[in-house]
Amino acid sequence: MISKWLFSGAFVFELGSWGALFQEMPIGAAALLFVSAHGISSVLLAAGVWLLLPNRYKFPLPWSPLFIFSLSFFVPVLGAIGVAIAVFPALYMPRTQKEQAWDAIGVPDLPFRPQERSRDLMFQDGGLQDVLRHAPSAQKRVSALFATRRMPSKDSIPILKLALRDPADDVRLLAYSMLDRQESEINHRIQVSLQQLADATGAHKAAVHATLARWYWELAYLGLAQGSVLEHVLKQAREHVNSALAQGAGDDSHLLAARISMEMGDLEGADQHLLDAQAAGIDLEKLLPFMAEIAFSRGDYTAIAQLLRQLPEDMLTRPPFAALARYWL
Repeated sequence: MISKWLFSGAFVFELGSWGALFQEMPIGAAALLFVSAHGISSVLLAAGVWLLLPNRYKFPLPWSPLFIFSLSFFVPVLGAIGVAIAVFPALYMPRTQKEQAWDAIGVPDLPFRPQERSRDLMFQDGGLQDVLRHAPSAQKRVSALFATRRMPSKDSIPILKLALRDPADDVRLLAYSMLDRQESEINHRIQVSLQQLADATGAHKAAVHATLARWYWELAYLGLAQGSVLEHVLKQAREHVNSALAQGAGDDSHLLAARISMEMGDLEGADQHLLDAQAAGIDLEKLLPFMAEIAFSRGDYTAIAQLLRQLPEDMLTRPPFAALARYWL
């Protein structure tokens, strides 16, 4: 209703401004009367049009109404007609809106536990590392650490170690406590096995030695031991696995001994343990990746391709061997 009165007033003042030009009066007075009446008309027209505009076109102030006023004031007659032609059809005959096929939503928070778990988490830790490196919110980085609780230790520990360098105290303390918990659990199992070893005899003693070798190896394999501690852990693992083999432990101990020797840089010993494992009945396809790794460490790159070709075809199509097959074969 207000807009109609504003438009009516704008029309009347616009007619009055043009009527002043045809009156018998001095040019200066006629020009002043024309400009005044035309200016009032432009103000009323701009106000009326501005009230009818959708909210998204009304702001920012004062530029929206000032633009309409400028069109009407600086382009007499044609400006007002142009505003009317541009605005009124759009107001009363709006374009039909197409159905929106998608909705914009906010970025969801990182869950404390995986919503969907895959059997193979080998390639799912990169996203959490990116969160720890780039997320500005400490709470999101803490959430990333909580998400590692459902991951294998081999994949989660590098993420926790990365969090130890985080600038936020909460993130560092949480990462340290989670690492310490895993290390404490393994050390506790080692202490229990050492107590059992004191009273063990015969085959049971060989099994306890094998268990100790596995737990010491676990500390090294997971990266929980470094430097001189790593050397000590590997030596303990080798001593116990050799004792287990000497007392008739199972064929898996040969493979464990080979992996320990590889980690210590004893490639000849690792090669011999793999041969012993094969003689003990371990499937060759289980040993071939380690043989290829030894060949790589020796620089015998021709042997790598020969060893990988002996793996089953379906095995070469699955990670991590798919990438190796593409490169070496």
